[in-house]
Amino acid sequence: MFNSAASFTGIDRWGKEYASFSKNLCESNSKAEGVSNTSFMQGDACKLPFEDETFDAVTSNYVYHNIPSSDRQAILLETLRTLKKGGTFAIHDIMSKAKYGDMQAFVQKLKDMGYDDVKLVDTTSGMFMNKWESTWMGLSGSAILMGRK
Repeated sequence: MFNSAASFTGIDRWGKEYASFSKNLCESNSKAEGVSNTSFMQGDACKLPFEDETFDAVTSNYVYHNIPSSDRQAILLETLRTLKKGGTFAIHDIMSKAKYGDMQAFVQKLKDMGYDDVKLVDTTSGMFMNKWESTWMGLSGSAILMGRK
């Protein structure tokens, strides 16, 4: 169900490597869908321009694997820093060991930090795609990290 009282903030780093994407395109798409409670801004996922505990929910879909980093778990923690206590998160990405390290240990780390209902859900086993499709599309290791702060 759509929450018309909510506001949504989209962040992207828009640049020459993604020249066909822009703030204007996001705003146009939002308008075309009849959604008026959105805002978009340029930002860096490694250092988000928001105070701690700003948002009720945070979500991402296939973003962080594109960010050059030797520690993508740190990027996840940066995102979760902006989540309010009691807020929910769902982050979908290619969370292979090569890109993210030991994600089962990260799930436990979040639980140890006080996060609730933390799960890492494989999205290549029929829920979103099958193993063959994930390999064909270069999405092996796709999973959703979800939970509540």
